[in-house]
Amino acid sequence: MNATAVAQKAPGFIKNPNKFLEVDPSPRRVRVKFAGETIVDTTSALLMCEGGHVPIYYFPMVDVRMDLFSTTDHDSHCGYKGHASYWTLTIGDRSEENVMWSYRDPYEEMLGIRDHMAFYWNRMDSWWEEDEEIFKHARDPKHRVDAMLSRRPVTVVVGGETLAATKNARFVFETNHPVRYYIPRDDVRMDLMSGSDTISQCPYKGIASYFSTEFYTDIAWSYENPIDECPSIRDLICFFNENVDGIFVDSAEVDKPVTKWSK
Repeated sequence: MNATAVAQKAPGFIKNPNKFLEVDPSPRRVRVKFAGETIVDTTSALLMCEGGHVPIYYFPMVDVRMDLFSTTDHDSHCGYKGHASYWTLTIGDRSEENVMWSYRDPYEEMLGIRDHMAFYWNRMDSWWEEDEEIFKHARDPKHRVDAMLSRRPVTVVVGGETLAATKNARFVFETNHPVRYYIPRDDVRMDLMSGSDTISQCPYKGIASYFSTEFYTDIAWSYENPIDECPSIRDLICFFNENVDGIFVDSAEVDKPVTKWSK
């Protein structure tokens, strides 16, 4: 940016002054790996939390292996941040086009991200905070996951069949999610379920594998090796509240949430 130029006000904030968009320094060492190379290694990352979006790391350009990137003609525009330029990453015979972007001349409200770079998460090989791999997207420090043991009776009915009944469930209370009930396998009719090829990733819990019944695909999941922050849900079974016939707690049916997983 020209030293004498004055940054413009963001039109997005003028139209929507209540827009939630925060950028804070992260105290964590963050690394990103691709094709056997560490393309960024920094203790000076910024974490952007924006309403309607997952958290995104922005890295100082000086900590990015810029020698591995080439500029492209691709661009985009955000009414809150400004004009974004893009770069392609190439290492050996692997290449990811327009995988990195930066707001080189951001709007006044976002001057803190000038000369910082961001990457599309799922096009990198792995992401690390300190020496632990993280999954799906950066973690929001305001996001909580509380897994609490409960002796309240929980019953799960699928296809008219009681698939689970327990007094030893873990109730998982997670920010912006419905309550989930994680049930010991000994209290689940595992003989009526089969493993699925589906997997998913959660930055707060780890990698989940799925289970299906004869007529219901991917109706339940389990974290066989959850991240260290969530050890108590290891190997427990959780059913989609929104897709089963019903889940009953203390003999009362739990309201069915409507979520992106509803079928």
